[in-house]
Formats: sequence, C-alpha cells, structure tokens
Amino acid sequence: MKILALGGSGFIGSHVVDAALAAGHTVRVYDRAQERFRPTPKGVEFINGALDDTATLAEALIGIDMVFHLISVTVPTTANLDPIADVQGNLVATIRLLEMMRAQGIERLLYLSSGGTAYGIPQIDPVPETHVLNPISSYGIVKVAIEQYMRMEAKLHGLQPVILRPSNPFGPRQGHDGVQGIIGTYMWRLVRNEPMQLWGDGQVVRDFVNVRDLARLCVICADQGTTGTFNVGAGKGHSIRQVIDGIAAVSGRPVVPEIKPGRAFDVPRVVLDISAATKTTGWRPGQSFRDGLAETWAWVKGQVG
Repeated sequence: MKILALGGSGFIGSHVVDAALAAGHTVRVYDRAQERFRPTPKGVEFINGALDDTATLAEALIGIDMVFHLISVTVPTTANLDPIADVQGNLVATIRLLEMMRAQGIERLLYLSSGGTAYGIPQIDPVPETHVLNPISSYGIVKVAIEQYMRMEAKLHGLQPVILRPSNPFGPRQGHDGVQGIIGTYMWRLVRNEPMQLWGDGQVVRDFVNVRDLARLCVICADQGTTGTFNVGAGKGHSIRQVIDGIAAVSGRPVVPEIKPGRAFDVPRVVLDISAATKTTGWRPGQSFRDGLAETWAWVKGQVG
C-alpha cells in the first residue's frame, strides 16, 4: 500500500512512518519541514508543503492508496488565542483535502482527532466513543467539526474513514517548544535546568499513551481496512503530580515547577475507554507508563548530552 502521511515529519508522524515502513508499506511524507531529530528514513519520499497549499497537496496525492491525516496547525492553547486561524488552517484545509481526495478517487483516510478535547468535561469514566461531544476549546470544536465532515463525505461520496481519538501521546522525538506535551516539556526543561510551570494543583488527570502504541494502531487500521471511530489511550489515568513524581524517579533529579493558576480550558479528568479499539482490531497498549518515561528521559538526555 502507498500511504501519504500528512505531518509525517512530526512527533507522532515520525513514529507512524516507522510503523508503516516496518509493515512493508511505501510512504510519502508531506510536511512543512523534514524531521527535526533525524534524517528522513531511507526509502521515504518527502514533499515540502503546507496543508493549505492545495496545488502541492494535489500533486502529493497522486498514486496514493490511503491518506494518514496527522497534521494540526494549532494546539489547544494557540487555538483559543486565534480561533479563526484554527478554523482556516485546520477545518477549511481539511475540507479541501476531502474534495481533492474525492477528485482523485482516494477513498481511505485515517484522521487523528482528539480524545482529550472532543468530549469536553466527561460525564462517564472512562470515556467511551459514544459519549456526547461537547468540547470546551476551539481545538476540540474544530476536531469534532472535521470528524463530522468526514462522516458526511462517507455518506455522500463513499469515503472510508477511520477516526482515532488519542489521549496524550508521549515518547522519544517529542519536541521542546513547550506548547504541548507536558512530559516532553518537563523533561526538556529539567535536562536544561530551565524553569517549568504547573497550572493548578496538579490533580488534573490524563490518560498518557505511548506514541509507538498509537503509531502501531494507525498501521493496524490500515492493514485491516478498519473504519469507524476509536479512542486510543492506555485506559488508565495519571495526575500531573504523579507525572512529576515519575519523572523525578526516572531522572534521579528533583522536579519543582512554579505553581500557576489553573486554566479554564483544562478538563479536570479524561481517561479513555479503549475497549472498542481492542475488540475491533486486537490492538493493546504495550509499554508501561514508567518504562515509557524512562525511555523518553534517556532519549532527551541523549539529545543534549
């Protein structure tokens, strides 16, 4: 199968590319830059372009069997600062992608939505895919809107979509910009002896999924021809305080963030019900949370050492 990985140079995308190559697929990466932490893997075709660059994207779609849409031009914090840019950069650009796929006869699309923001404040714990979608951030609203357009495209034009709602991915190659990914951000700041912040009392709970587990499910869905909507997480939660303690344990260093006021868009607790993905595909999370922290810390240290 020939896969077009939109955003294949990013943190998640680079691991999806690895998993697709390991499964024997041909991969074309479409992104605004090549990978930050390593050269583009051997055999991968790279095309430089943005999601809203329709001419270049149309060329990138030629000869493709399945598209992995792994791009988001915003994160929850930046999306709220400029919702119009969020809508234009993500929603409008994805609607155009759907039109271009239809024109070229490409029916298979995997999209990374958001299990952390799509549901809003959960009424059920753990959260199933059937939970009402009531996002409280622009980021989540746009993710849900993209899902709905994909479902409309499926009903009207035969798109075969698989929508994955990941929780909080972490692992090697997570960047150090400090705008998303608390584990990566804390580790990069810790290794550089830089200050770090804790928003609120540290009791916010998240479901942290190893990025390789997420990547593996993407490829399983491609191989099995899976369609539908699935949560992707570890199926268990850790508070931010537990994350801090875990990082201190694997690093052997004290982690003492500056306490900041809680943020209104932070959902208090999100743990995902992952039974649908497990039953449908046979996928299960692999590496333990503590082992994942240790591997990520070792990688971060290797980047600065």
